[in-house]
Amino acid sequence: MANDGDDEAGDGRDDYTLSVAASIGAFTPDEWNAFDGASKDAAGSVYNPFISHDFLSILEESGCAVRKTGWLGQHLRLEAPDGTVVGAVPCYLKSHSQGEYVFDHGWADALERAGGRYYPKLQVSVPFTPATGPRLLVRRDADAGAVKAALAAGLRTLTDRLGVSSAHVTFTRDDDMAALTEAGFLPRTDKQFHFFNEGYATYDDFLATLASRKRKALKKERREALDNGISVDRLTGRDLTEAVWDDFYAFYVDTGSRKWGRPYLNRAFFSMVGERMADDVLLVMAKHGGRYVAGAINFIGGDTLFGRHWGCIEDHPFLHFEVCYHQAIDFAIERGLRVVEAGAQGEHKLARGYMPVTTHSAHYLAHPGLRAAVDDYLRRERAEVDRMTEYLEEHGPFRKSE
Repeated sequence: MANDGDDEAGDGRDDYTLSVAASIGAFTPDEWNAFDGASKDAAGSVYNPFISHDFLSILEESGCAVRKTGWLGQHLRLEAPDGTVVGAVPCYLKSHSQGEYVFDHGWADALERAGGRYYPKLQVSVPFTPATGPRLLVRRDADAGAVKAALAAGLRTLTDRLGVSSAHVTFTRDDDMAALTEAGFLPRTDKQFHFFNEGYATYDDFLATLASRKRKALKKERREALDNGISVDRLTGRDLTEAVWDDFYAFYVDTGSRKWGRPYLNRAFFSMVGERMADDVLLVMAKHGGRYVAGAINFIGGDTLFGRHWGCIEDHPFLHFEVCYHQAIDFAIERGLRVVEAGAQGEHKLARGYMPVTTHSAHYLAHPGLRAAVDDYLRRERAEVDRMTEYLEEHGPFRKSE
């Protein structure tokens, strides 16, 4: 079992030193910001707010992703011979499978019915965040192939050394998948729905690409969402006051309690995000009768708007679609963002211009019998994901080519 302090974890390579840190705080902001995608000001690097030092630190400092909640930090830290940090992996030792959005409960049940122990396990992810991004983090001036190979091998070594059942890398990119599968991880796929901005100047430009019936339906839906005196505000930066966070948190808790039983994020998390990441946040808030009654939080990346949580204290027809999906498209077009990721699942997004996209995860299972069974299952699951994605693409809202 891992301990709370930093620990050594040899990866079998003489040219790198791999250690394990219990907190993102073991990395300085400068060390972390040197990783590809982790900061805004890096030339040629597409910023992903969820792998920023601020976001991952806030999850820990607010008490959302800590040992008490079943997320004990086991972050991999890779150093070159001169002591420079050239790679990292945001990794957690977990006592459950909540807050991951890639479901392995059946695997846990199977191993435990056979007399094994599935938990604890290692989870490489951004807690509570089903958004694709880098997982094997590489310093921008380092040899990406060598660093990713060392991190993937080190993750497998750590799993074996701790004696835990498995390691799971979720919502990762294709370049990470190559290193992970080479290290013996099993590939898994799923699907989400994303909006792609094809250089639209206005929302009407986007509507013009839809089939006539779909276009009329969306126009009607947006009109009816704002009936009964509802207005919508988009808030970012200094607009994100504590009073606004109070309102949004009330929506989040009300909806989260009904969906999950206990919301994952606490009130302190949102205050910290407002203090450190206000320019990375877009709150879409709906007002009725002089007060906010619903809202959705989005995070702004270098080329992507990431839709996350929605909540409301009043129900109004189509308001969820307006606040979460249509307003996100409006904002992305205005900002020139390339993609809107609208979170996990939801075939209803298809009619609103969000198309199916394959997501990827990788899984190392130490038990050979469980590994063989899961490998067979994943082969069939990947084929089904491909089949369903192809079907959904054929039934998208866009005009068919002549």
